[in-house]
Amino acid sequence: MKKRHSGRNIHGILLLDKRLGISSNRALQEVKRLFNANKAGHTGSLDPLATGLLPICFGAATKISGMLLNANKRYQVIIQLGIRTDTGDLEGKIVETKPVPEFTVEDIKISLEKFTGAIDQVPPMYSALKQNGKKLCELARGGITVKRKARHITIFELKLLAVQKDTLELEVYCSKGTYIRSLAEDIGQELACGATVKELRRIQAGQFRIEQGMSLEQLQELDGQQLLATLIAVDDPLQAMPAVYLNGQQVTAIKYGQVLDLEETMRGPVRMYGTTEFLGLGEIRLDGKLAPKKLFNLND
Repeated sequence: MKKRHSGRNIHGILLLDKRLGISSNRALQEVKRLFNANKAGHTGSLDPLATGLLPICFGAATKISGMLLNANKRYQVIIQLGIRTDTGDLEGKIVETKPVPEFTVEDIKISLEKFTGAIDQVPPMYSALKQNGKKLCELARGGITVKRKARHITIFELKLLAVQKDTLELEVYCSKGTYIRSLAEDIGQELACGATVKELRRIQAGQFRIEQGMSLEQLQELDGQQLLATLIAVDDPLQAMPAVYLNGQQVTAIKYGQVLDLEETMRGPVRMYGTTEFLGLGEIRLDGKLAPKKLFNLND
C-alpha cells in the first residue's frame, strides 16, 4: 500500500538562520511543519550551541543534499581560553582549568598559522560519527572514550578577528568534515592553556551566505505564498555544472531512463533541462551519449 502523506509536495531550498539552543533536527521539524511539507532534510548539523546558516532541502532538493553537505563552510567562533570541557564547548562539563598567559597578537597569529592548510584532525567524542556501529556521542554519554582515527581536512582561512584577555574571536573557512570544537581544543593545546568553544555561528555554506538566511520568527510572519517565495530553486546550487537542453521527444526518452546520442563534445556530469523544466542530472559518457543519473519530478 502506498504511503499516504498529509502535507504538500514542495521543492526547493530554504536558508534557515538556526537559533541558539535547539538541535538541527528540531529546527528541521519546526520548518517542515510551518511549510506543511511532505519531505525535508537538512544539510549538515549544527550543535545546539551553534547558530547560523542551515540549508533545508524540500522534496526533490533532498537529492542534492549530499552536494551541499560536502560544500566548504565558513564560521565565526569565540574560543574560551583556560578551560577544557568534555564536549569541546561550554555545554559540557569542565574537566580542566589553567591560567591564561598574556599573549601578544603576534603570538596568537603564529600559533594559528600551524592550523592553516591541509591538516589531520581527530574528531571529538561528542560527534555523530560511528565506530564499530555505534555513534561516538552515545559512547561518550556512557563514559566511554575510544581512540579515533585522524581525518584529513583543510583550513583555507583562519582569521583572528579579536583578542580579549581570555577569549579569541576567529573566522574559519574550512572543508567538509571539520570540527570547530576540535580546532578550538587543538588551539588551546598549542597555547598551553586549554580552550573550548564559547559561541559558534555558521555564516556560509557553499555558495550561500547568512545574509540570505531567515529565522523561524521571520518565516512565521509570512503567509503561504510568501513562504514559497523564500525557497531557492533546486538547480540553483548546480549552476557551475554544464547544462544540456532537450526537446520534447528527448525529454520523454530521458524520463524513461533511456540513453541519448546528442553528439556533444563535452564529457562528464551535466544539468538536464526540457523547454520549461529542470529534469535532473545526467552524464555525458566517453562515447558522447547522455545517460540520466538523477531525475527530479518538480511537478509532483
